Amino acid sequence: MAATIRPIEARDHDEWRALFTAYGVFYETTFTDPQMDTVWGWLMDPTHPHNAWVAEIDGELVGFAHLRQHSDTFTGGPAWNLDDLFTSPAARGYGVATALIAALRAHADANGGGTISWITANDNLTAQSVYDKLATRARWVTYELSE
Repeated sequence: MAATIRPIEARDHDEWRALFTAYGVFYETTFTDPQMDTVWGWLMDPTHPHNAWVAEIDGELVGFAHLRQHSDTFTGGPAWNLDDLFTSPAARGYGVATALIAALRAHADANGGGTISWITANDNLTAQSVYDKLATRARWVTYELSE
């Protein structure tokens, strides 16, 4: 069961929204309609630094990845944040996350290169087992300063 990876399109709105909602549930977060509308607007705006790819199997979206470009002060070049990656539970174990990350790498390479960084919850061991095969675990500690 191979997934087709492609840039997100306007026709993906409803399926993306369902997947994004499930992503929030996974991380014990409830996204409001205005939050979801804002993120969708970013993804549909070709001038916004956020891009998105979706994974499709048999015409159904089964995953997504959101990528954001920024400037890297350590290299003086581009860098990238994989802000969100989610695969539906039924599609896990079929290489969907790996294929999405490969598409992000190809996009970054075609747009100046640079490091792609991302975070996951420290208890998300399933995702970490995939990520450990694809990338180097960073030595950086993440902090959050909330409002």
